[in-house]
Amino acid sequence: MLSERRLEVLRAIVQDYVGTEEPVGSKALTERHNLGVSPATVRNDMAVLEEEGFIAQPHTSAGRIPTDKGYRLFVDRLAGVKPLSSPERRAIQNFLDGAVDLDDVVGRTVRLLAQLTRQVAVVQYPSLTRSTVRHVELLSLAPARLMLVLITDTGRVEQRMIDCPAPFGDTSLADLRARLNSRVVGRRFADVPQLVQDLPESFEHEDRGTVSTVLSTLLETLVEETEERLVIGGTANLTRFGHDFPLTIRPVLEALEEHVVLLKLLGEANESGGMGMTVRIGHENAHEGLNSTSVVSVGYGSGDEAVAKLGVVGPTRMDYPGTMGAVRAVARYVGQILAES
Repeated sequence: MLSERRLEVLRAIVQDYVGTEEPVGSKALTERHNLGVSPATVRNDMAVLEEEGFIAQPHTSAGRIPTDKGYRLFVDRLAGVKPLSSPERRAIQNFLDGAVDLDDVVGRTVRLLAQLTRQVAVVQYPSLTRSTVRHVELLSLAPARLMLVLITDTGRVEQRMIDCPAPFGDTSLADLRARLNSRVVGRRFADVPQLVQDLPESFEHEDRGTVSTVLSTLLETLVEETEERLVIGGTANLTRFGHDFPLTIRPVLEALEEHVVLLKLLGEANESGGMGMTVRIGHENAHEGLNSTSVVSVGYGSGDEAVAKLGVVGPTRMDYPGTMGAVRAVARYVGQILAES
């Protein structure tokens, strides 16, 4: 267990290295920070920190830089995240309030996160499995062709075309629409199959085939893998951090192109489905291409349970308090918009 003084030295090293991009020496620490001890004591504390793996010396006669272990301790001991200023909060709210639909909300959120943090922003679309049904619309396109429109409580809209086994009249269509909505509106997706399983039996024999086809399409929509959608923005921001990637930035860019990798990262970061902040640093990221990065993520939603996640990916030399504050603030505003939509 490190003493409070050595924790303070580690905090100072992290802050200086993040700010200057240069390895930090004991003389610089004593000049920039009011540590209350002599340079010799700071050198001794740095030696202990290095021995225990919290800092490292990249080159002979150079200063020290934090390791993944050092960043982890720094983040774990943060007293709090850096709050956004009132103008920043107003700018976020005004920018997101202008969104016209869910796609616009997600697109604006990605751009906003990338601008605020100067990192790569990742936003997952609200998960269907954690949503409730707001409305099911059925539209007749031809005597034996329908369109099913599923609208969720998060504003997500899914459309499917249905080829019916036989013509389906307007009266039957209105009846099916009314009965379907009476059973599923406001209910969680996981509950829907049980709620509609006996619905075909309540229709005339000649309509049961079409009703069953509509229900099959609806249930397929609820569980489709395409629900795992995300949007990435600000990849060009990584070019500012050339020195932070030991060999090449290419593995990072390749990992970012694999949406499955990012979805897995976000999923691991918020396995409980809650709204808590998660920070994965360096080699804590299972994908090798992201071993030189940190991922800061949080769940967002209109209640106490997250319907999706958002976050940023950047180098381990990251302004953690500021990044965590920005990610949390944006997630809170997105949740408010979803609740009001």
